[in-house]
Amino acid sequence: MLGTVAPSLPVLVVARVILGLGTCAGYPAAMFLIRSESRRTGRDSPATILTILSIATQTIAVIGPTLGGLLIGLGGWRLTLAVNIPLSIVAFALGVLRLPAPEQALDGHRPPPARRLLTELDVAGMALFAVMLTTLLLFLMEARAGTIYLLGMAVAAGAWFVLRERRVAEPFIDLRVLGGNRPLVATYTRVILTGIVGYCFLYGFTQWLQDGRGLTPSEAGLVLLPMFATGIVVSAATGRHPQIRGKLLAGGSAQIASTVVLLLSTASTPVAVFVGAGMLMGIPQGLNNLANQNALYHQADPARIGSSAGLLRTFTYLGAIASSTASGAFFGATATTPGLHHLGLFMLVAAALFLTLALLDPALGRVGVRDGGGAA
Repeated sequence: MLGTVAPSLPVLVVARVILGLGTCAGYPAAMFLIRSESRRTGRDSPATILTILSIATQTIAVIGPTLGGLLIGLGGWRLTLAVNIPLSIVAFALGVLRLPAPEQALDGHRPPPARRLLTELDVAGMALFAVMLTTLLLFLMEARAGTIYLLGMAVAAGAWFVLRERRVAEPFIDLRVLGGNRPLVATYTRVILTGIVGYCFLYGFTQWLQDGRGLTPSEAGLVLLPMFATGIVVSAATGRHPQIRGKLLAGGSAQIASTVVLLLSTASTPVAVFVGAGMLMGIPQGLNNLANQNALYHQADPARIGSSAGLLRTFTYLGAIASSTASGAFFGATATTPGLHHLGLFMLVAAALFLTLALLDPALGRVGVRDGGGAA
C-alpha cells in the first residue's frame, strides 16, 4: 500500500524493504511446516508438495517481467505494487483458515513467547551483514580508486561478522553448521550461480530488449512469457523424479545454451530467436530451483530447516545483487548491444561454474534416494 502511493524514490525503497520482510518470511516458514508435518505424521513429505512449493516460490517468479510489463502498459508502475494488495488479503485469509496452530506445528510443544524471540534476535549480526553487503554493492557499482574505502569497509564488516557469529549462542547465520556441512555449502553456491544467470537474463536481457532492440515494456514482457510457461511445465513434469544431479546437469547445460544465444544477438535478430532463448532459460528455472530446494531439504539439519531455507533465499538474493551490479557495470545509462555481449560472457562464466560444481559434487548422487527417491 505504501509503495502504491509513494511520492518519491526514497519512500518507494522503504516500501520495498517492508515488502522484502514479508516475502522472505514465507519460504522458510513453508519449509518448516513441511518438515514438521513430516515429523508429526511419520511420513516423508511427498514430492508433489515440494514441487508445488518450488513452483510457487521460485519458478513462478519469472513471470515478473511479463506481468510487470503488462501492468505498466495498463496503468503505470504503481499498478505493479497495487496488484499485491488483494493477493496479500487472500493469502492472509487462507493462512488464518488453514495453517496449523503453533503447538501443532511444533509437535505439541508450545512456542516460546514472542518477547523472548525478539530478545534473542542477533540484531548486531544482521546489521554487520547488511553493512557488508551494502558497502560491497556500492563499491562494485562504481569500482574506482575513489571508492576503494567501500571495499575496505565491506571486508572489515565481513571479518567482524564472521568473528561474532562464531561466538554467539543464537547467531544470525550459523557459520559453524555451514563449516561442517559441505554438501549444503555446495548447494548454496549453486544457488548463487543460478541467481546470477537467471536474474541477468530476467532483468538485464529485458532491459536490452527495450533499449537495444526497441521493444515496449509490454512487448519485452511478452517475449519472456514462454520462459515462465516452460519453467512451470518442466518443474511439474520432473518433480516426482529423484535424480538431483540429472536435473542440475540438464539445467546447467540449458543455461549455457541460452547464454550463447545472447552472445550472438544483435539489434536485427528476429524476436522469435529471443522467444526461443527464453524457452531455453525456462528449463533451468524449472530444474535448478527444484533440484537445489530438494537438495537443501535433505542436506539441512531438520532442527534448522527454517533458517537453512531462509539462507537459501538469502543466497538467491546474493545472486540477484551480483547480477544487478553486473548489469549496471556493463550497460551504464543505456543497455547497448556490446554491453549485452559483455553481460553474456559474465553469465557464461557463472553457468560454466554451475555445471562444473554439479559434475564434481559426489553428494548429489545420494540425495533423496533413501526410500526409492519418493521425496526428491
